[in-house]
Formats: sequence, structure tokens, C-alpha cells
Amino acid sequence: MTYCVAVRVDGGLVMLSDTRTNAGMDNIARFRKTFTYEVPGERAIAIMCSGNLSITQEVKSCLSRAIKDSHEDPGIETVLNCATMHRAAQLVGDAMRTMQRRYRDTIEMQGAGADASILVAGQRRGGKPRLYLVYSAGNFIEATAETPFFQIGDHKYGKPILDRIIEPATSLDEATKAVCVSMDSTLRSNLSVGMPLDLTIIARNEYTFRTRYRIEPDDEQFAAISRAWSAALRKGFEDLPSVLD
Repeated sequence: MTYCVAVRVDGGLVMLSDTRTNAGMDNIARFRKTFTYEVPGERAIAIMCSGNLSITQEVKSCLSRAIKDSHEDPGIETVLNCATMHRAAQLVGDAMRTMQRRYRDTIEMQGAGADASILVAGQRRGGKPRLYLVYSAGNFIEATAETPFFQIGDHKYGKPILDRIIEPATSLDEATKAVCVSMDSTLRSNLSVGMPLDLTIIARNEYTFRTRYRIEPDDEQFAAISRAWSAALRKGFEDLPSVLD
């Protein structure tokens, strides 16, 4: 299992993912779930992956091969030269659909699940920051002002803080704190989600990555947020009126 969260606010995009992959009680490994693509000053795009690892790795390889081949043939469309972020999401969806057709039946015959999902977030010059959720079938939806964040993987523990905090006017700094608290809540309640974490931030109209940061288990900033959130929860709980009064 994994947990990835992406937030779209007026100031840009914030993404955070774990690196733990669990294929059974004794088969736990670490794999990066966030991958970035950039033409500095023109566009910055990140994808975050959850679900069947072989499917999502093949999708990523398909996107990377297209970028490599486009160096020899500029007519090849890729996430780095397509006209819109919507088209970038379509390209990811097309790659997902292709890999599902190729491998799904064989994977399911072995008793494993082939479902996967991918978050696509970014901004290109001339467009707005966009956030999409791509499903196994290759179809996708876009984040809106009413639904400004998406989660994939085991998201239930990290959702309450996002529901209470995230709205379009939330600053990038506040959104970053919110996704860190969301991840901390998930880490505490689900052993199949684990460190290290990858934090990615794209500020509006910068067309590059403001932050691409690996949060290791001994990261003091993340630990300070975890401690402060725990203390705030305990204080809030203690201040609640008694039910029995």
C-alpha cells in the first residue's frame, strides 16, 4: 500500500508521497512514487503513482521513452511538449490504458490486482496550475475549487485534516503543513505506509519546481510538525466539555 496526496490552491501545487510498497507480510520494499518532468521557465509536471507497481512503472517508462525518442523526432508528442496540461493527463491515461490491456488479464490470472491510479499535477506557461486523477481505465477527473485535493492509496487516515484546512485561498505554506500532518496521521495508523517521503512544490507561474525534497526518517522539521500536531490534538481533547456533566 502507499499514500500520495496532492493539493491545488491559488498559489500553486503541493504533493507528498511515501515510498513503502507492501506485497505481503514479508515483502516490503521502498520505491519512489513521485516523478518529475520539467522544461524550466516553460512547464513543470509531477506524477504520483499508486496501485500495481509493475503497471505504474510501465506507464512511467512509456512516458520517459516518448521524451527520449522526441529528441530524435520532434513530432512525437510528450508531456514536455504537449499543448495543455489536459493533454498531458490524456497522455498518461493513454499509457495507463495500454499497459492495462497488455498485462491486466495475466496479472489477475495470478491472483493479484492490476488496478492503479496516477495523480498528474503541473503548470505550463499560458495555463493555470492543474491537478488530475487518472484511473486504471485511463479516464480522469480534474481537481476543482470545490474539490481542491486528491489522494490515492490508503487515504482514510489523512483526509480529515485536508477537509478542514484546504480551500483555494489556503497558502502554499499552510497547504504544505496540511499535507505533512495528513501524512503523519497516516504513518501513525498504517504500517503499510512508510518513510522516507518525497515533497514536491510547484508555485504558481514559476514554471519550475520550487521544492523537490526527500524527507528522511530523522528529518527534524517533519518531526517537529508531528510533535506539535500531537500536542495540539491532546490539548484540544483535554479542553472539550465533559459528556457526563
